[in-house]
Amino acid sequence: MYNILEYGAAGDGVTNDGPAIQRAIDACSQAGGGRVLFPGGRVYNSGQVALRSNVEVHLEMGAVWKASSDLKDYWPLREMPGEDDGREGVPSYLNCEYAGRPYLVFIHAFDAENVSITGFGVIDGNESIFYGTDTRYHIEGSFYPRVPVLFLEAVNHLTIRDIRIQGSAFWTLHMVGCEDVLVDGVRILNNLRMANCDGIDPDHCRNVRITNCHVECGDDAIVLKNTADHMQYGPTENVLIANCTLVSTSAGIKFGTEGEDDFRNVCVTNCSISRSNRGISLQIRDCGNVENVMFSNITIETRRFSYQWWGRAEAISLTASDRKPGVKAGKIRNVTFRDIRCRGENGIFLMGSSDNWIEDVVFENVSVALERKSKWDIEGYDKRPCPGSMEDGIIQTKISGVYGDYIKNVRFSNVTVEPSQEILPYYKEEKTFLHVQDVSVI
Repeated sequence: MYNILEYGAAGDGVTNDGPAIQRAIDACSQAGGGRVLFPGGRVYNSGQVALRSNVEVHLEMGAVWKASSDLKDYWPLREMPGEDDGREGVPSYLNCEYAGRPYLVFIHAFDAENVSITGFGVIDGNESIFYGTDTRYHIEGSFYPRVPVLFLEAVNHLTIRDIRIQGSAFWTLHMVGCEDVLVDGVRILNNLRMANCDGIDPDHCRNVRITNCHVECGDDAIVLKNTADHMQYGPTENVLIANCTLVSTSAGIKFGTEGEDDFRNVCVTNCSISRSNRGISLQIRDCGNVENVMFSNITIETRRFSYQWWGRAEAISLTASDRKPGVKAGKIRNVTFRDIRCRGENGIFLMGSSDNWIEDVVFENVSVALERKSKWDIEGYDKRPCPGSMEDGIIQTKISGVYGDYIKNVRFSNVTVEPSQEILPYYKEEKTFLHVQDVSVI
């Protein structure tokens, strides 16, 4: 046991305890492993900390590990492209094009094994220091990419259990190139107005189990990615997501849009998605494919949030199109939706493209109940991101229970649509099919 108080941590919520925490972690790892303890009842203000192999970081109930308000307490993970650009002291390496790797992080690990974070304490990302434009329904960050709470790269045998993570201003738990991952019983409670604060992001990861978690966040709750900056780690594959409750102002569960490699062999089961701008969204815009995916026993409740958030409350959305000219999108194929109950302001949206049809998809025992849940307009479908202007991504039309365009070999078995009286002014028909091949409705 390595008690961080014995290594100089003050736990007063003011002192930067980062160096003391780092000393305890390093000593634990160098001794062959053990537990680094955050005693309860204290707030540990901290700058950046690196996790090491064979170390369990354990936060007792009542312990809060809070990110420092001073950006000088963080150091860059990679080469910075420039000096200060004069905008209120924000360095020019922030607000630059983002390819999946942040410059500054709170808690990180690299090339490690047997890393754990456990306990019923709290990790706090201190989101308010990153506020930019704040409207009633949406908070834009003050720079981009902001500081994620956890950025864990190339970790084998990673466990995160029971902890509560809150107040992230960017991707909360970003795991890159990790293998044998267990995220269990974790609570993520972020601000639903904060842009880009994804919940859990497995990125080029293999053999991942995300179970028994509750996630509330602005942007996607659980999102599988394959970012361009980490292509050396290969596809995201062999993923189980089970027994989770999810709330999001974007999508409850999403694949993409960053998808430079394949997503395959994924099971999502026994989950509840509520108060979300989208339910399940597969957005393929890059060269990676989606294949061999099963969604089962899921309840989905959607409502539209404000105009700043992409999406039109689609319960299930599968889209495959090129991000921009010259960038060929991968395919969506061999996907099954079984025993799904959808309720909200939109239905099922499937849209490929003339040279990239969505193929081999099954919907079995799926119900779609359409009803009004928000004050916002009910106006068709959102296929962004896409080439052209923002307006090009919106399909202005009355909604249907199922909308399919450029779909092939798709089977609908016992799929029911029930529009409420209040939805009828915005409702077109049960199923709208445009360019389709071998579509069966049973």
